[in-house]
This record gives sequence, C-alpha cells and structure tokens, in this order.
Amino acid sequence: MRFPRQFHKIAIRVALACGLGLLASCTTAKVGRHPYSTTYDPPLLQANNPSAVKVKLSTGAQRVYLVEGDRVLLASPCSVGTAKDPTPHGHFKIYSKTFQRRRVSQPGAGYPMTYWMEFKTAYGMHWGFVKPYPCTHGCVRLPIKTAQKLFSAVRPGTPLHIATSHPEDATVGKSLPILDDGPMPDPPWNYMISQQVFTDAAKGKFYTY
Repeated sequence: MRFPRQFHKIAIRVALACGLGLLASCTTAKVGRHPYSTTYDPPLLQANNPSAVKVKLSTGAQRVYLVEGDRVLLASPCSVGTAKDPTPHGHFKIYSKTFQRRRVSQPGAGYPMTYWMEFKTAYGMHWGFVKPYPCTHGCVRLPIKTAQKLFSAVRPGTPLHIATSHPEDATVGKSLPILDDGPMPDPPWNYMISQQVFTDAAKGKFYTY
C-alpha cells in the first residue's frame, strides 16, 4: 500500500514530468496502454454452484481468477508482494470478509483496505492501488470493481490457491490490460480517512477517478 508520507513525493514527480514534456500529456496514463485500475470493470459470470467456486492467484503474472471447475467467472490484474515481502504461496481458505476495514498499524494508520478478504493472519485481498509489478507488503491489491465483485462472489470457506502461475495465465490472463496507478494523482488524506471512501466503494468507485 502507499503511505501518506509518500503522497506528495509522487505528485511532485508527476508534475515535473508533465512540465518537462517527458509525458505526452498528464492524461495519457489514464487512457493509454496503462490505464488506471479505477476504470477497469471485469465481467462477472454467475456460478451454477456457488459452493464449487474457488479463487486462483498467480503471483508471477499478477492475475486473479474466480473459477468454477474449468469455467473462469472473473479475471483481473492485481498487485502482489515484493521479493522482500512476498505474498504467501499455498492452499488457503478465505475465512474473513470485512467491507469497511482500515489499517491499524503505523505508518498509514486509518488507510482504507476496502473489501478485505483475509486468507492468512494479516494477509488479505482488498482494494488498493495496482501497479504492473510486485509492490505490496504481501497482501493482494485489487481494482475497486474487481474487489467489489470478488467480495460479493466469495464466502467464508472459499478455497484460494496461490502459486507462481496457473493455466489461466496462458489463456484469459494474456488478454487482460496492463493497469498502472503509479502516475495517478494522490487523493486528499482527509478523503482517505473519511466515511465517503466506503460510500464510494459501495458504488464501485474511488474518489473522482
């Protein structure tokens, strides 16, 4: 996750890049090859048997798949842990779901981790800024609409298999877009700690992006 003390540094770098002409325009990151995750809205197919649904997570491809047998119900880019703080591999179960969750430790206490789906103590899938490379402390960041739809489709006990790769990487995973929230202007901290962030998330949106 990004912490508040880093917000101004990122904003300054983006502003300088735009001013120096290093970017074609300040909007190309949103509509070009690397769109923001807030614009991504993956289709969700309904399961025939909800009890047969499971989640597959590919750390190598940074892809998450909701599947029922061989049928992919949802596929989305995501962000996983770095080599220093990797996302754990193995077979897990999602045992806890919390829509309105916030970080409790420092730095970044109060930071929203909306649509939290915990699969191991202190590890979960949740909304977060997505980048095209591993960038988390072990959790799995999801685009806001992906998080909303996945949260609605899983239940306590839903299996989760995390591995370096899955067969879906070579099929549906290859057609997914590259998402990059790195150039995204930082939202105000007073928004991040407000109830509005959860009100917006319930609608599948984040701030004004």
